[in-house]
Amino acid sequence: MESNYSYNTIAKPILDITLKEKGSKFISYAYPVLDEDEVKKRLEEVKTLHPKATHHCYAFRLGLKGENYRANDDGEPSGSAGLPIYNQLLGHDVTNILLVVVRYYGGTKLGVGGLVKIYKESAKELLSFAEMITKELEKVLTLEFDFSHQNQIFTILNKYNAKVLEFDSGAYGKIKALVKLKDEEEIQEALSGVLRNK
Repeated sequence: MESNYSYNTIAKPILDITLKEKGSKFISYAYPVLDEDEVKKRLEEVKTLHPKATHHCYAFRLGLKGENYRANDDGEPSGSAGLPIYNQLLGHDVTNILLVVVRYYGGTKLGVGGLVKIYKESAKELLSFAEMITKELEKVLTLEFDFSHQNQIFTILNKYNAKVLEFDSGAYGKIKALVKLKDEEEIQEALSGVLRNK
């Protein structure tokens, strides 16, 4: 099934979208991310940009179906910030994304209902600026082969629009290629046919 091999995400980061509510300022950021290390790195970037902010609330979704996720209120009342942000990620059906909303407290308490509303609006507003894309899952294949098979191997890789990442030629060739996960089985089958005929 096609949906097992692709997911929706944002094409590029969206930075610095600001909303104001009763003196508080809410500044939003979104980043395409592939793993939790990248999430941590991006969060640190935002915290470095806004070291004096009262809160750095966020949500992320990772994985093909968004199975790895987290919503963080960063000191706001439980469920008032991270969850409304996360629900916008769900509503827009995006994964491999981090969305951060930074708050500078303006002196007036908004109450839990007010916070839920403004964090939801901040995330929604930010995502309205996003260019949504569908990405196909990919995998790196490493192949070692006799030099005499080089042309046939390149023909197969080209047929499936594989991207050659590394190529070492010599008596034995070695290729690292990025292939679409949905094509992997067919490519392996075609390659094994070539490599069997030594």
